Amino acid sequence: MSLKEYKPGSAFNGVVGRTFDTSEQAWPEPPRAKKGAPNVLFIVLDDVGFGQLGCYGSPIHTPNMDALAENGLRYNNMHTTALCSPTRSCILTGRNHHSNAMACITEGSTGFPGYNASIPFENGFLSEILLENGYNTYAIGKWHLTPADQISAAGPYDRWPLGRGFERYYGFMGGETHQYYPELVFDNHQVEPPKTPEQGYHLTEDLVDKAISFVADAKQVAPDKPFFMYFAPGAMHAPHHVRKEWSEKYKGQFDEGWGAYREKTFARQKEMGLVPADAELSRNDPDVPDWDALPAEEKRLYAHMMEVFAGFLEHTDFHIGRLFDFLKSLGEFDNTLIMLISDNGASSEGGPTGSVNENLFFNQVKEDLQTNLAHIDELGGPTTFNHYPWGWTWAGNTPFRRWKRETYRGGISDPFIVHFPSGFQTRGEVRSQYTHAIDMMPTVLDLAGIEPPADIKGVTQSPIEGFSFAHTLDDAGAEGKHHTQYFEMLGHRSIYHNGWRAVCPWPGPSFSEAGTGFGNPIPAEKLTELDAKGWELYHVDVDFSENQNIAEGNRAKLIEMIATWYVEAGKY
Repeated sequence: MSLKEYKPGSAFNGVVGRTFDTSEQAWPEPPRAKKGAPNVLFIVLDDVGFGQLGCYGSPIHTPNMDALAENGLRYNNMHTTALCSPTRSCILTGRNHHSNAMACITEGSTGFPGYNASIPFENGFLSEILLENGYNTYAIGKWHLTPADQISAAGPYDRWPLGRGFERYYGFMGGETHQYYPELVFDNHQVEPPKTPEQGYHLTEDLVDKAISFVADAKQVAPDKPFFMYFAPGAMHAPHHVRKEWSEKYKGQFDEGWGAYREKTFARQKEMGLVPADAELSRNDPDVPDWDALPAEEKRLYAHMMEVFAGFLEHTDFHIGRLFDFLKSLGEFDNTLIMLISDNGASSEGGPTGSVNENLFFNQVKEDLQTNLAHIDELGGPTTFNHYPWGWTWAGNTPFRRWKRETYRGGISDPFIVHFPSGFQTRGEVRSQYTHAIDMMPTVLDLAGIEPPADIKGVTQSPIEGFSFAHTLDDAGAEGKHHTQYFEMLGHRSIYHNGWRAVCPWPGPSFSEAGTGFGNPIPAEKLTELDAKGWELYHVDVDFSENQNIAEGNRAKLIEMIATWYVEAGKY
């Protein structure tokens, strides 16, 4: 006999008699997912460039992610914001980063609309929507979405994961953490790691253990209840921490340098059909030295820094594979919608020489080659906070130019894999429809058959700004719905519209050409000059790598694109 129920907020539909035997019970209806509703798993990698996964042409071994691509789809036209917190806010809300007040990382907030790092409650998280639709919800790993002055034990806690629709959380609240000695939060309180590095501790393994335990705890009680998991390891953000048995697998494999890496990766990308057959490799970056001209000691140091990064990525892939194996053991893998993305292009925060302590870069302290060489055997271990030189960053974003923090394609074009065997039929194909991180949330709702709510916890919701790409999963020729997208990051601006891109780089196309470093604000008189002379134009429908600036002969199109940027900026 089934229970009689009524929707919360509606009238009790049972009977209250004078005695129990003349009464009829009824119960408030709890949120229940639709029968057969898919699990949803977002995997958000950190600082992984377009050309760094094996299934995107890299020589680095990522067999578990490659298997996702082989049995799912790779998108070659997915875009992010060029920085971590902004992109993550887009992924979880389906709104643009300025709409989320997340124009920069949380630590870079300013007291202006769009920039204060307090994501409005009218921009509901996917977790909040799925929770109301009968899902368990879990966040694992990097958060970086709470204002920096609100992550202490004093709170407030309403913008912590448990305040934004997640039932369980285990990870770190900031933008990066030590992989052997992390600053960990469990639900709403700080905890110590369960082991020491000497006992074999590494954060990625710990995060996967918790991801498995969260799902297992719920499934043994409610096996048919679906879950949403936001899994965001610290990898591959600096510090690049991994034990020697992983980095030693790559000994000598990067001795030919970053130029050779680009050429070989680009050739593989063409073989895979990830880039058009007529695509060109982007220009040589003026900020990156010619590998062959470097002294032998520098080559030795830089090659080893890349070996450590590669080992770290393969290690990450291995532990993500453990999560996949667990879902397979439950019989849940095929009915789990998996979307894997990176939050921005590869990171140049190791500077031109790489670093044994990335904090030197953030404090603009010049690296010392001899000091770094003295620590070469410690790279990847707990005594360093290491990052590779930006020559590897440039190579990691093959075939594009530039990197994280900049809105050229190297900063905003990222690997993106969709895997959902019970949801679509095609396998191993490439999709080229234009997509952006704000499109992930509406696509999930579309595939799950869930209408965006008018309000969440009494707060009227703003319109979702992304577009579902669910119709492209089984149709390579389907027209995409996302035709226009603006970009702005730390003054670096660009706009996409129907196969064209205009870019206004700040401080310039490279630091060498600009004659200045990163981080200076744009003076008013300089902005006028940039708008008059600083915009570049690319027809990316035929120039995939954004290599041919055709602004000179297409003045009318360029002016149209600049005007469109200002229209979009005004909206958001």
